[in-house]
Amino acid sequence: MSNCTIILEFFLMEFSSIRELQVLHAILFLLIYIATLMGNLLTITAIVTEPQLHSPMYFFLSNLSLLDLGCISVTLPKFIVNSLTGNQAISLLGCCAQVFFSIFFGATEIALLVVMSYDRFVAICHPLHYGVIMTPFRCLWAATGSWVTGFIYSAAHTGNMFRLPFSGSNVIHQFFCDIPHVLKVSSSEVRNTEYVLLASGCTLLLICFGFLVISYIYIFSTVFKMPSEEGRYKALSTCSPQLIIFLLFLLAGMVSVFSPLSDTSPVQNLLISMIYAILPPFMNPIIYSLRNMKIKVALSRIIKTSFFPKKEMSIFTTIKK
Repeated sequence: MSNCTIILEFFLMEFSSIRELQVLHAILFLLIYIATLMGNLLTITAIVTEPQLHSPMYFFLSNLSLLDLGCISVTLPKFIVNSLTGNQAISLLGCCAQVFFSIFFGATEIALLVVMSYDRFVAICHPLHYGVIMTPFRCLWAATGSWVTGFIYSAAHTGNMFRLPFSGSNVIHQFFCDIPHVLKVSSSEVRNTEYVLLASGCTLLLICFGFLVISYIYIFSTVFKMPSEEGRYKALSTCSPQLIIFLLFLLAGMVSVFSPLSDTSPVQNLLISMIYAILPPFMNPIIYSLRNMKIKVALSRIIKTSFFPKKEMSIFTTIKK
């Protein structure tokens, strides 16, 4: 033990050793980060300020946007700062925080997608009982349960991964601290325990996936039996964004699990990390704003009131008259 060096700092992979490319890389991802923040914040603002959007579906959507804000804020700001400064170091505590919040927001989003699929199942398959089943109190408890589930699951993984000191390599071949690359530099005892936790987590994930599949089978079977074409379109327009988000999240999860760990290709690692850490939070508000007319109307109203105050609007209406 006297010759064992305890690691208190990790070094993340850099995209390029060329300074100009590092700065360009930082600017590009800064723009992506700002766009993601604006999209999700506008979605939350529209839901909170628009009375017509005060329903269970949009309440869960606001939670999803909040999760996306947290998910992309865990990795991208540090990512941008490292590229601008050229310093790839991250403290042990910072690495622990990245792992904890990445798992926390990801697990919470899975639980929330299950709740959202059940909400659409009740709304489409049992519309007469929707107001009785999806009460505000039950919606609040469902959302709270999703956040608590994500917290417990993340605490179990993070506590196991960082319960023993790291004494091997302190180089993580990724742009942030994620589970596969952190496990690669951890002790064998931690890896063995983590594999058990991951196996149990995959079992729960399969149960959630089965519930989602069964819910959407019932939803689509009910939708296709509707006699009215307008009714079918309206029902599909309310559940299709959630299905697209679920498929996007599933794609991101499959990429993160089955992608090979590369120690030599920063471009490959960058593309992989973009798919499962950046793409879902960036795409989710776009999917909902393009597919949901009520959110479009609320967003346009927010933009008009922000850029054209009442005094200016009154001047325009006077000139028009």
